[in-house]
Amino acid sequence: MIPIAKPFLGVEEEAAVIEVMRSGALAQGEKVRAFELAFADAMGARFAVATSNGTTALYLALLAHGIGPGDEVITSPLTFIATANAIAQTGARPVLADIDDSLNLDPQAAAELIGPRTKAIMPVHLHGNPCDMPAFLALADEHGLALIQDACQAVGATIAGTPLGVFGTAAYSLYATKNITTGEGGMVITNDPRVAQTCASLRHQAYSNQAYVHEVIGYNFRMTEMQAAIGLVQLGRLKVITERRRDHARYYDAHITSERFLRPRVAPGHRHVYHQYTLRAPRPGGLSRDEIRTRLEQAGVGTGVYYPVPVHRQPAYRHHANPSCPRAEAAATDIFSIPVHPGVSDAERKVVAEAVNAL
Repeated sequence: MIPIAKPFLGVEEEAAVIEVMRSGALAQGEKVRAFELAFADAMGARFAVATSNGTTALYLALLAHGIGPGDEVITSPLTFIATANAIAQTGARPVLADIDDSLNLDPQAAAELIGPRTKAIMPVHLHGNPCDMPAFLALADEHGLALIQDACQAVGATIAGTPLGVFGTAAYSLYATKNITTGEGGMVITNDPRVAQTCASLRHQAYSNQAYVHEVIGYNFRMTEMQAAIGLVQLGRLKVITERRRDHARYYDAHITSERFLRPRVAPGHRHVYHQYTLRAPRPGGLSRDEIRTRLEQAGVGTGVYYPVPVHRQPAYRHHANPSCPRAEAAATDIFSIPVHPGVSDAERKVVAEAVNAL
């Protein structure tokens, strides 16, 4: 079976972990700081704050922008539930606006839901495909809103050659299957020193400048030195990993010739990093998505669905009044992803393309 995801790790990561273990300095320290500096530079931001995972990165970013009870944050319904959970955990209400044909949050749909309680917009760069950030920047400026990117799947993505960090605060995930990984881990990047300082303080029990003095309630959302050591090696591999994913995507674009399958739109100048390579199943009358996935599995090709239940249809959020999102609901029934990770060989991607064409 060609797996849908596989961590891309080598002896360098192993050596980096052993070095930290032998040093005896395991908790957040110099490796974490070095990783933060390198990550901020790579993402085009002034500051980076390492966290325990992508959800805590989103949560801290929201808190640092003053999001709390009674506020509303507009985001996408077609995302991992952590996006909405991080908003809800601040006491704010996630407001789900529909998507466009890129599978990302539609700026016009978001604009229509801005109200007196709206404090922020959180677009999601789904599957590594950048959102229309210029449109969201204009919308945020017009209405005086915070703009916080859920870039958890989009490490290394760019718009017109510009890293996502120039567009303000963003949160990244470094989970095991992400394009680069620390096993678990997250990162907040920002160009605002106040946001960076707030995130850095809150992740470490809200320490003040005076030892064991805490003026607000904080959290333990720290990253370990071992995670950061892995992250530094992985960050050094980012260009190679990203180009390999894009090479696989170019191959699929050229060799999956069946006109039955649609791809999400990638806007001109947007550089997708293909955390997932996603197809949309044929329209009614063809095979169902489940049938497609079964046949691909029989051909030795793993698949995934990211995500089959939109957030506003999740049991946890059914009590939230929310407008219908028909485009997100339709996509959730027909999208599926095929292997695009760097571990896929040239021979294996040929098998994948031929299996899809044979459907």
